[in-house]
Amino acid sequence: MNIYLSVELAVRELDSKLLLATIAASRGHQVIISEQNIIKRGLMSGVLDPGIFHDKSLTPNDNKIALHKSLIKNGFKITSIDEEGYLVGHGYDMFARNRYSEQMIEKASAVFGWGTEDVDVLKKFYPKYSSKIHKTGSARADLWKLFFSDYWNTPKMLPKKPYLLVSSSMETYMMKPFHDVVRFSSFAGYYKRDSQLLKNQLGDASEAYAITSAFIEAIKHLANKNIGYDIVLRPHPIEDIEAWKISLENIPNVHVIREGSITPWVNNAFAIMHNGCATALEATISGKPVVTYVPFKQKFGRKLPNELGHCVETLEDLLLKVNTLFEKRQLADQKNLDNPLPETVSKKIYLDKNELAAEKMIKLWESLGQDNFSKTSNMLKFEWFLKIVKFRSAIGAMLRKLFPAKFGQREDDWKFPSLNNNDIHERISRFKHVLKIDVELECKLLSDRTILIRRS
Repeated sequence: MNIYLSVELAVRELDSKLLLATIAASRGHQVIISEQNIIKRGLMSGVLDPGIFHDKSLTPNDNKIALHKSLIKNGFKITSIDEEGYLVGHGYDMFARNRYSEQMIEKASAVFGWGTEDVDVLKKFYPKYSSKIHKTGSARADLWKLFFSDYWNTPKMLPKKPYLLVSSSMETYMMKPFHDVVRFSSFAGYYKRDSQLLKNQLGDASEAYAITSAFIEAIKHLANKNIGYDIVLRPHPIEDIEAWKISLENIPNVHVIREGSITPWVNNAFAIMHNGCATALEATISGKPVVTYVPFKQKFGRKLPNELGHCVETLEDLLLKVNTLFEKRQLADQKNLDNPLPETVSKKIYLDKNELAAEKMIKLWESLGQDNFSKTSNMLKFEWFLKIVKFRSAIGAMLRKLFPAKFGQREDDWKFPSLNNNDIHERISRFKHVLKIDVELECKLLSDRTILIRRS
């Protein structure tokens, strides 16, 4: 069966897509992983044969509606799990209205849910299609389990000293201009579906400036009074890492790093400090100590993550808590996973002890399979197609550089940087080792952002 997995934000999604691809390929399926635009162009040009197209959301904007209609017309089936998942707030009603619609769910063959909460709400909002909505869990959450600890390599830029990981999620000057957020939200139709969204976005952004200032002060305070540990500030993927480096320059023992997935950084830290960050849920599942710093009462803060771990409100309490966790880091490293997860987390994220979410998703794909889904695409033809796309992109980039006023500014590739052949092969090998897969798999980079994985 042909399976097409789109990746928007590689640092967040690539490992989980490789997990899905490794298991699916070991079961005899052919998997293409790439950015959505590449897959879309390959499918629409007829270079790629029909199969399962797995999307990162069912957001009902005009472009996605048109894409899904065309794919279905050409014999494809569509499935999706929302990669955002709304892990940072209680409830799911708002998300169910903004990120889904009757039209999108009708055209999808299966909708996968992170947990009980999103599945129940989606079935309530869209009862006609409840049979399409499945509580599988997320392949991303699979990778937070202790089971996959051997998959994660030690980060290359790991400090020599033990470190506190500060996970940032600041919607301030650290990220793209606010007018870009407004423009995208309008384009995606969010304001039509939620009349209060712009007001909430403005309030959230203004509050986040104060949080950013408080975090810079807190990092300086911890750095100047630390008792032998370093601090690693991990910017959110949408934040400007250079802005953080400027804000924290010349502070001893502080590193601003955004290398690879955040999971190995969580695994190697003695504790995680945050405010309103979904990483708090990952750390909680992983059994790592969480320090939630809430320096003032927040009206727009992300409430669910801020209820997790050790909540502190002052610099003095923050220093005391972090220093105490550092002194007890050997105990923290033992990861007491016997304690039950908070109910707020277990409702959001379904973790089956007996079966991976990735396995559940693949079984559902197999149940949707059709005879024509097993028709193997001509990969040589697809490779030539990708070379033509790359050539045209290079011409476009050159024109944008030479004539920015006419062709617009060149967009960077921060969401999906170029892949490394050896790195991808190593990741697949580690998955095979952890999963005890002894089937020979072919893993080939068809372009700098397109991976083919199938049985040899």
